[in-house]
Amino acid sequence: MGTGISRATTKHTLYVKTGDRFGMGTDATVSVAFYNDKGHRSRQFKLDRIFHDDLRTGHMDKIQVGLENSFGYPVCIELSRNNVGLGAAWFCEFIQIVNTKTKKEHTFPVDRWVNPNPPIKLKEYDTVLPQDDENKAQRQNELQRKKDLYVPIINQMTGTLTYKDLPPDENFTIRSTFQLLANGVKLLREAALLDITLDNWTSLKEIEEIYREPHFPVPMGVQCWRSDKEFGNQRLAGCNPAMIRRCTSIPVNFAVDEKELEPLIEGFTIQDAIDQKRLFIIDYNFLQGLPCTENREICAPLALFFVNKEKYLMPIAIQINQDPAPDNPVFYPTDPEYTWLMAKCYFNLADSSVHESASHLGFTHLFGESVVIATHRYLSQSHPLFRLLAPHFLYLLAINSKAMSDLIGEGGFADENMNIGRIGMAEIVKRASATWRLNVEGSLHADLEERGVSDPEVLPNYHYRDDAILLHRAIHSYVEEVVGHHYDTPQKISDDYELQEWAWFLGGQPKSDGEITAGIKGFPNGGQLKTSKEITMVVTDLIFLLSAGHAAVNFGQYDNFGFPPAYPAWLNGKPPQDKTALCEKDIIDKLASKKQTLQTMSITKLLSTRDNNPIGDFELQYMYYPADLEALDRFRAELKRIGTIIDERNKTREEKYLWLHPSEVPNSISI
Repeated sequence: MGTGISRATTKHTLYVKTGDRFGMGTDATVSVAFYNDKGHRSRQFKLDRIFHDDLRTGHMDKIQVGLENSFGYPVCIELSRNNVGLGAAWFCEFIQIVNTKTKKEHTFPVDRWVNPNPPIKLKEYDTVLPQDDENKAQRQNELQRKKDLYVPIINQMTGTLTYKDLPPDENFTIRSTFQLLANGVKLLREAALLDITLDNWTSLKEIEEIYREPHFPVPMGVQCWRSDKEFGNQRLAGCNPAMIRRCTSIPVNFAVDEKELEPLIEGFTIQDAIDQKRLFIIDYNFLQGLPCTENREICAPLALFFVNKEKYLMPIAIQINQDPAPDNPVFYPTDPEYTWLMAKCYFNLADSSVHESASHLGFTHLFGESVVIATHRYLSQSHPLFRLLAPHFLYLLAINSKAMSDLIGEGGFADENMNIGRIGMAEIVKRASATWRLNVEGSLHADLEERGVSDPEVLPNYHYRDDAILLHRAIHSYVEEVVGHHYDTPQKISDDYELQEWAWFLGGQPKSDGEITAGIKGFPNGGQLKTSKEITMVVTDLIFLLSAGHAAVNFGQYDNFGFPPAYPAWLNGKPPQDKTALCEKDIIDKLASKKQTLQTMSITKLLSTRDNNPIGDFELQYMYYPADLEALDRFRAELKRIGTIIDERNKTREEKYLWLHPSEVPNSISI
């Protein structure tokens, strides 16, 4: 049990980090040996100390060892353990050895389960392309283990790729599990203390008075939900900011009246407003005929917007369903106040349904599952792209597992609190996925161009676009630098069989019956990567979607959906079928019950909670290759600069836009 230090050796300190998920600590005896650049092996050191509980879950152990004076520098380690003890399995994050005299550090990221046989052999930094790896058999065995754990299947409800069983490595840590439970309990307890006795609301004022600090502050929507300017701003800086597009022609089924519109578009004709790039539209035609839980109904609206001379995006017409008819009129801001408010409520009912199902669940959470599964199945932990992507996977599968059971399961939150329920959510995911492409909707700049909203002069005050561009550019520069280090010749790309299998699984079609791929549309070359530019583009878009993309659609949920009239997910009965003047009671009668409102407040507040590190400050450090660390340092510096820019922007914005501030964007989808 000695440390191996003698007068003929140089003292070194070992830092040994054990993984922090359940069961990653060990009672077994673990040993490590080092190799120098000439292939000479040191003696074997046991990583345990007398009277110490070493190698516990989530802990860092510090152990003194001695290397022979003539040994030189360690360039490789060999890890092994015995099979003694009830908890013999061990997951090691990394081992670092530091010369106590020179302070020279050598880091060996492990990120693996250490098995009894054979021992694991890893080089310093453990970042190597598969064709250059000296331990190919070890690498193949590790990938096979991952393939046995990350088994892809198709979710029959949503049509998306998922996993057969949640791999144990994907579970929450002990700390994160308790924190999530504690947050949920606090919110539910606070909701219970609101002492609401009747089931239905009696006035808007009654709703406004239920909010209590600290858990339920007054949502932003309370103050300005009646405002047309705020309704327009919801398209630009709300939870669903990638739906608005420039209108180049009025759909034939959108029965707008030019005379009704003329005073709303500052005297322009419709064609002049189109030519001047002042008209914008959202058309939810794909919601038509949507099946919903318990045969409830959802509308399929169209809405027209105009950028006025004050540079605000203003709603000017809403048609609640697709087919024009006497009982499906076009509503205008000039209609009676509560009639127009009701039309906006029904549009937002559809918008919130699309947001929760497609923008949020489908194209961040469920899309992310494909990326996680592909990366674990086809890229070794030693692969530079694995190390680049892995920080953005933290807890994604774990939170999805919880969401699919608690929120989207039968009788869960969606069934009880959303008109569409779980059946409608799943169908929206299917319908939206049918046309979604990675290189268009999944790629920020291409998406902005395709929707005709990339120019700030054409669409001002589009805070999502303006801040997202900064983050996307920073991620692109970071990824481009890392990719350039490892793929400095085209040959390295074509020879990288792990990369090509990963690309095929994500963007290719099955090669045989029974085979499953993610089949992502818009992937380069139908599932093949040929250039460093293509690799950079794909990895940039994936990281953006799993970090900033999710932040933009997630963390504003309480402020948007926490006040039902501002952004309802549930409305009783049918939408208005004529221009009859309505009153406040008509709005109240449509709204979710008190119980539903409290459940929505609790869930959206929980989902809006940030408990993880901001982007660039990784919970788990995977990258140790020196050139990659330099790129990471530059990325972090750029994120800090972006934070300063957004702070300055928010000083002059009428409403601060916080969702894409680097300090508010987590590394991964963890809630």
